[in-house]
Amino acid sequence: MAKSIFEKLGGEYEQQGDYLIPRLTVPAEEDRSIGIWGQRHLDYLKQYRKVTYTNLLTSGKLNAYLADINAQAQERSHRLIEDMKQAQGITEQLKAENALEWTGNRKISIAIHE
Repeated sequence: MAKSIFEKLGGEYEQQGDYLIPRLTVPAEEDRSIGIWGQRHLDYLKQYRKVTYTNLLTSGKLNAYLADINAQAQERSHRLIEDMKQAQGITEQLKAENALEWTGNRKISIAIHE
């Protein structure tokens, strides 16, 4: 019997009763933490970009992609917080010298300690 295109490309079949089922595997992924921003992007991909999600998942690149997205989001968040602190003159020295004024800028000061 002639080989199928799947077999010519290196695929294998597995006998299941009277049927030949293609033996499909997903490549192993590097185990990296994806964090909150990666989780949120994963939800977005699943809901709105199903083809992109499926392509990343089946190619074994989903976890690395989400970890990179998470790192970029964290970097941007830290950069924004630093810019806001500089614009408003919030420093650790201000905290030590004038705690009342520092507390007045509570939104920024909370972000400093996260």
